[in-house]
Amino acid sequence: MSSSGKKPPAKPAPKRRAADIAYDKIESLIARLEIAPGTPVVEADIAEMTGMGRTPVREALMRMVSIGLVAQQPRRGLVVSSIDVSDHLDVVETRRVLERLIAAASARRATPEQRKALVAAAQKMMKAAEKDNLDAYMQADQELDHINHAACGNASAVGAVLPLVVQCRRFWYAYQHEGEISEGAQAHLAMAEAIASSDAAAAEEGAEQLMRYLARFTHRIINS
Repeated sequence: MSSSGKKPPAKPAPKRRAADIAYDKIESLIARLEIAPGTPVVEADIAEMTGMGRTPVREALMRMVSIGLVAQQPRRGLVVSSIDVSDHLDVVETRRVLERLIAAASARRATPEQRKALVAAAQKMMKAAEKDNLDAYMQADQELDHINHAACGNASAVGAVLPLVVQCRRFWYAYQHEGEISEGAQAHLAMAEAIASSDAAAAEEGAEQLMRYLARFTHRIINS
């Protein structure tokens, strides 16, 4: 605290790299199935769709190749990878371990600003769920993930979970007629509030609640 008794101003959030912004925009297009599985990925077209330059788009696409969201095929170039329903339970179960770890770490390490921002993002998800607005829900979900991943301070866990998160978002859009987003919003809010209160055990349980919900959703699709 300064000698005047006032708190020093909060540090501004670091400016995001163009490639990271491009990645988020392309991820949203793929997750919302605006670029469908099996669709060829043309760098110039993606640059036009996202309003981003070719260089950040190229870097973002290479990251997507490395995590399997985009596949590089002989003579076809880049294509959006397919959705494998039978493997999705493995995606959820693997994500479960990482999300619990990340949530607990965030509860211990998040700054006061991050704690407030997490709850605000979860509340946006609740409002979007009340209006059954899937696009707004997913946008707020992505915002919450960015804050949570920055707060946890575990780059290895974040790097491992990111491709699984994208697969789950895309799976949801593909089969959204079978789902109920209010339950997912409530799980996110429980996790965010636990992180905000520095309760690592409750944050882990919030992440567990969310993963149980995604597993039930996946079972419903497999058995339908």
